[in-house]
Amino acid sequence: FGHVKGAFTGAVYPKKGLCDLADKGSIFFDEIGNLPLETQAQLLRVIQEKEVVRLGSHRPIPVQFRIVCASNQDLETLVSEGRFQADLYQRLNVLPIRLPSLVERREDIPLLAEYFLSRIAQQQHRPLLQISGEAIKAMQAYPWPGNVRELQNTLQRASVLATSDVLIPKDLPLGQVPSIV
Repeated sequence: FGHVKGAFTGAVYPKKGLCDLADKGSIFFDEIGNLPLETQAQLLRVIQEKEVVRLGSHRPIPVQFRIVCASNQDLETLVSEGRFQADLYQRLNVLPIRLPSLVERREDIPLLAEYFLSRIAQQQHRPLLQISGEAIKAMQAYPWPGNVRELQNTLQRASVLATSDVLIPKDLPLGQVPSIV
């Protein structure tokens, strides 16, 4: 929500908050379900009043923006458990779009894998890795609890550790948590 100069130690200049910066535009909240209840209440007030008050100030600043949110948690369940404010949920639940999880769209795995490997090759300035049919089958059989991000990370690890230019099932650390040394 921003702050004014002198609001706290180290606040040597005023700073606009995300709601300020999104004025007349859009703001995206990723994993809105993880927002602490106190912050949910503040966000609800901003949405209702269409104004923000920066930390250390009493002067409201009018804002107008569209909110787009994402969550990997069921917000209705969080509301029923008291972990998400019902009023905020109602304000945000204008046009819900449910994206099926990766396990519900296994047919997308080869295309996503190809896309991620292409990006990895560009980022690492390396030749594009291919994926064997057996590796595709292994990926399609895996439940992907981490969804698309887990697929991306798995392919990132495989591209670093692969010993040939074609990924095979043993190259894919499916379900393995990498150890940190």
